[in-house]
Amino acid sequence: MATDVSPVARGVPALRAAQGHSFFWRRLHSLSGIFPIGAFLLEHFTSNAFATNGPYAYADQVKFLSGLPFVLFLEIFFIYLPLLYHSLYGFYIWFRGQSNVSDYPWAGNFMYGAQRWTGAITFVFIGWHTYTMRFSGVHLLTHNQAAFHKVQMELQNPWAAAFYTIGIIAASWHFAYGLYLFCAKWGITATKKSRRAMAGVSWVIAIAFIAVGIATLSSFFKLQWKDTPAQLPPKPPSFQSGTPGSPE
Repeated sequence: MATDVSPVARGVPALRAAQGHSFFWRRLHSLSGIFPIGAFLLEHFTSNAFATNGPYAYADQVKFLSGLPFVLFLEIFFIYLPLLYHSLYGFYIWFRGQSNVSDYPWAGNFMYGAQRWTGAITFVFIGWHTYTMRFSGVHLLTHNQAAFHKVQMELQNPWAAAFYTIGIIAASWHFAYGLYLFCAKWGITATKKSRRAMAGVSWVIAIAFIAVGIATLSSFFKLQWKDTPAQLPPKPPSFQSGTPGSPE
């Protein structure tokens, strides 16, 4: 007797209600990758990009951020806890080892694996970066003038510089492709055409983030800002960030 067998739809299946007890946690995991974590990543890349204008501009941006009201509350509830949940639940999904062959074509399987590995690299990088910048050495919330010098000194270690580069690339890729997966899983891009367009957008976002991150990183190696003092001298009235001849 013949039986009807529905063909397996290729691509990323949208999340549907009542699909197991993990539906809520998976939705929260997907959403947290966009907000607040994605929003924080965008802010962090933008703030760090002030380093391209020199030590004074970078110190001013650190001073602005450290002067925000309820800084500790914002860090705990909009950065650390969401990051911890998103990372740990992501590892939980990964280590469960659920087969994804029926949901993804070959290229999709590669992207699926790359998303997991870039997430793991980003998790380690963020943990190390947070510890070195926030909880060791000079306390930047109270000594913002030392911000440029602190990063500059850390990058003197070639292994640290290499890890920064890898971390920037991994975080950029993970966020950009995460946007693609978010739109697909939430049914925002329901057709092949819309998913193809979103894939292009994701590539542009990934490349833009990587470019900004590498440009920011290179700022700490520029000759005019080499050996920046730990405490910057008072900014002269005629100072313009990043202009040739600006004080070192």
